Amino acid sequence: MQDTIVQRSGISPALAVAAPTASAVSWGAVLAGAAGAAALSMILLILGTGLGLSSVSPWAGEGASAGRIGASAILWLAFTQLAASGIGGYLAGRLRTRWTDTAADEVYFRDTAHGFLAWAVASLATAALLTSVIGSILSGGAQAGAALAGAGAAGAATAAANAPDDGAQDARYVADTLFRRDPASPAPVPAAQEAEATLSEATRILQRGALGDALPPADRTYLGQLVAQRTGLAQADADQRVAAAFTQLQADRERVRTAAKEAADNARRASAYAALWFFVSLLAGAFFASLMATYGGRRRDLP
Repeated sequence: MQDTIVQRSGISPALAVAAPTASAVSWGAVLAGAAGAAALSMILLILGTGLGLSSVSPWAGEGASAGRIGASAILWLAFTQLAASGIGGYLAGRLRTRWTDTAADEVYFRDTAHGFLAWAVASLATAALLTSVIGSILSGGAQAGAALAGAGAAGAATAAANAPDDGAQDARYVADTLFRRDPASPAPVPAAQEAEATLSEATRILQRGALGDALPPADRTYLGQLVAQRTGLAQADADQRVAAAFTQLQADRERVRTAAKEAADNARRASAYAALWFFVSLLAGAFFASLMATYGGRRRDLP
């Protein structure tokens, strides 16, 4: 009965027996190609990291620019993908079993699939390895940071409380400029403790006013009186100095905010470009692995 079905279907008896047991995928060849691709990719990434670090100089005006380093990183990433994927695809195609009694177009498709599978397995293995390594580094750093924080929490809190931020430093500098006095001024020089208290008070007033668009009239008048008393300036000149100092403080803070916004925009743009080029390099690697697998398969089928 089985022979009658086989004869009617037009399939040879040998193929009818081998079809249920034969596999179209040589997983040994795929895993071998993936291992070779992953290892070569790791080696090339380490080499690229070393070459990139060697081109960076700690001195201003020395070494490669940021744009050149970025372009070099993109080119090296593309080269790494092409080289590693090509080797992995070639190994997968060259080491697979010989498919007898299979049409030429089916052999071509299977070789292409072997190259793509080798690239996919290598990419997943590399991603898993990098994720585990980065995770372990971050975990170790977090544990070390927690230990250090527990050991010196009091000292760190004191340092954080005593260290002013950039905005406080700007306000302190502006407050210093308010009380610059002419050496020939007849105004009495205040004691060090009194001068420090006045300076701290003026700094707090400036910081409070910087949160809004202008100093409150009462604060502006009070600061003008303090400046006139400590420096010997006329009241009109003291009021003008207060207005100029507050304008300078607002300009400095606006410049800092603009620089921070530009830095954030540049970082976001760089991240988007890096992700785009990484996608392109991975896509090129998949294509090159499939292409090299067909070449390796043809070499495998040579008599």
